[in-house]
Amino acid sequence: MKRFPLLLSVAAALLLSLPLSAHAEKALHVYCGAGMTKPFGEIAEAFARKTQMKMEVTYANAGQIQSQINTAQEGDFFIAGAVEELKPVEKYVSARRDLVKHIPVLAVAKGNPKNIRGIRDLGNSDLRVVLGDAKATPIGKIADKAIADAGLSGKVNVISRGVTAPSIFNALNVGECDAIIVWKENVSPAMDIVADPAMDAYVKTIPAASLSVSANPEGQKLFLNFLNSDEAHSIWKKYGYVVLN
Repeated sequence: MKRFPLLLSVAAALLLSLPLSAHAEKALHVYCGAGMTKPFGEIAEAFARKTQMKMEVTYANAGQIQSQINTAQEGDFFIAGAVEELKPVEKYVSARRDLVKHIPVLAVAKGNPKNIRGIRDLGNSDLRVVLGDAKATPIGKIADKAIADAGLSGKVNVISRGVTAPSIFNALNVGECDAIIVWKENVSPAMDIVADPAMDAYVKTIPAASLSVSANPEGQKLFLNFLNSDEAHSIWKKYGYVVLN
C-alpha cells in the first residue's frame, strides 16, 4: 500500500496595503488543518483587512501541527479538524471556542458507477478505496472507526492513505480509486455523496484553540471576537460548513 508524499507546512503571510496601525505591530500566527485552507484563508484575509494585523497561517496535517507546537512552543491559535486533535497539545491550550461542525461523508465518482450504497459496501473486493492516515489526520481516524464499526476491519481494499484531506479527495478526482471517506466540504462537483445514516455518528467539531504560548494576547482576543462575527460565519457557510451557535 503506497502513501501520499508528506504535505509540508505552508506558511501564508497575508500582507496589507493599508496604513499600519497599532494592531499591525505584531503578527498573529495560526496553525490550521490543511483541509480548511480555502475557508480559513478567506477568514484570515477578512480579519487582516478589518484590523490591519498581519496573519501568518501554517497549513498542515494535525500530526505535523501538534509536533510543531510541542517543539517550537510558539503560536497564537490552533484551528483543528476535531476537538480530539487538541489533546496532544493540551498543555498549551488556554481556551477553546467551538466554531463549526465537521461532517465526514462517503464519496464516490459522479454517477456512482460502482453502485455503492453505504459503508458496508466498501468490503466488496472489486472496490479500490483511499482513506486518511489515522496517525496524521482526524478523517483517517474516523474512517478506521467507521469501517471497524461496520465489521469490515481488514476486509477493505485500501490502496493508499492520504496524510491530508486534499490528498484523499484528489485520489478520487483523478480516478485512482472508487470511494473515499472525506470531509463533506472537500467533495467536488465531480463527485457524489453516498447517503448513509451510519456516517452521522462520526460528525466532529472544529475548535479554535487559543495557545498559552502566544506573544500577542491582544490579537488573540480580537481574532476570537471576529470568529464569532456574522462575517466569519458567512464564510464558513459559503464553503458548506454548519456554524455552531
